[in-house]
Amino acid sequence: MSEPVEIRAATDADADAFLAGYEWLFAPPGAPPPDWDPTAGRERLLATIAGDDSIALLADADGRVVGICTAYLDLLSVRYGLRCWIEDLAVDPDFRSGGVGARLLGRAREWAVEHGASHLELDSGEARTDAHRFYDREGAGIRAISFGWHGLGG
Repeated sequence: MSEPVEIRAATDADADAFLAGYEWLFAPPGAPPPDWDPTAGRERLLATIAGDDSIALLADADGRVVGICTAYLDLLSVRYGLRCWIEDLAVDPDFRSGGVGARLLGRAREWAVEHGASHLELDSGEARTDAHRFYDREGAGIRAISFGWHGLGG
């Protein structure tokens, strides 16, 4: 990685390139969700870009998307206050270990604070050991096991 990388909020014009970044999440050890629909994903991304309580961040290297991150203010917890949830964070394999992920995470954290969040959380699949080492290096203080149910009809 030699070209400078800019971290910025995505716009509607970035939608197709941003969506292509989901392939980095879907690559092993990941996989696309069983009901992945790129058309619905695009509509949801556009809603995220337009939302007051959400942001889609991208890492731009000379016009090429090399990292993506989505964050949402989604829960007012009795115990902890307003949570910011990072749903997606991925970096082009050619740009990993160059600080892009740390910069995306840092900008998401800044956005969360600017919007009143008291804490930031995300889930990561058990097999994503490289990602777990990254989160540990970035100062994540809590690990938990997450359970989920998909296909609820929504």
